[in-house]
Amino acid sequence: MAELNGRPVDPDALLTLALTNYGHFTSMRVDDQRVRGLSLHLERLVRDCKTVLGAELDPEKVRGYVRHVAGELTGSFVVRITVFDPAVEMGRPDKATNPNVLVTVRPAAALPLPPLRVKSVRYERDVPMVKHAGLFGALHARRTALLDGFDDALFVGADDRISEGGTWNVAFIGEDGVVWPKAEVLPGVTMALLQQIGQHHTAPVTLADAQGMQAAFATNTTIGVRAISAIDDVPMTTEHPVLTQLRDAYLAIPGERL
Repeated sequence: MAELNGRPVDPDALLTLALTNYGHFTSMRVDDQRVRGLSLHLERLVRDCKTVLGAELDPEKVRGYVRHVAGELTGSFVVRITVFDPAVEMGRPDKATNPNVLVTVRPAAALPLPPLRVKSVRYERDVPMVKHAGLFGALHARRTALLDGFDDALFVGADDRISEGGTWNVAFIGEDGVVWPKAEVLPGVTMALLQQIGQHHTAPVTLADAQGMQAAFATNTTIGVRAISAIDDVPMTTEHPVLTQLRDAYLAIPGERL
């Protein structure tokens, strides 16, 4: 299911998005017409629109588009909101200033999801503070991990520090509570919600540091809190009281109505 600016999508309007991949988005898990961190998702879209298109975006108009697509649906599903300018040209991205809103829907998996085995991959996302549509590097890293028998990629930068995962933030549980990597990462909505629960701090985390932690987990809107069972060939515990607390507390967040 897909609509562009509240109307059925004209395939021609998506050609520039397919050919240039210049735009930004957010994905939201909807459970019974409620979204955890809905206001944070809308704030992200407004913020990123200024960076990517240099334009203002009306969050209430976006919310209306989402309601139009998702209003009759029940249960759990994922809504992706992609903002782009259909008139953008490869040679003149500076002329891309007219935000259009594409809303798509896909099924959501039941939570919690099984643990992840991740492979460390050398990669740093372009413009990491923006949730942009340029996913080639991240997906290529994920492909590398999958071909090696893992479930996803864990990014390690040129400074040998961990940043984030394929399409998720990562955190670790140490002696002093939850540790989020000090690095240039996407400011995740689920990460922000979790940081309101328990003891959290930010610190540089090398690959060796990560493998020595008590536990690790991935997090984003579609997976919630997902344990990591191995980093490369080093096993990690998937049963830890702090991990259980965070997972349960996240699932208990009622969410905001669309």
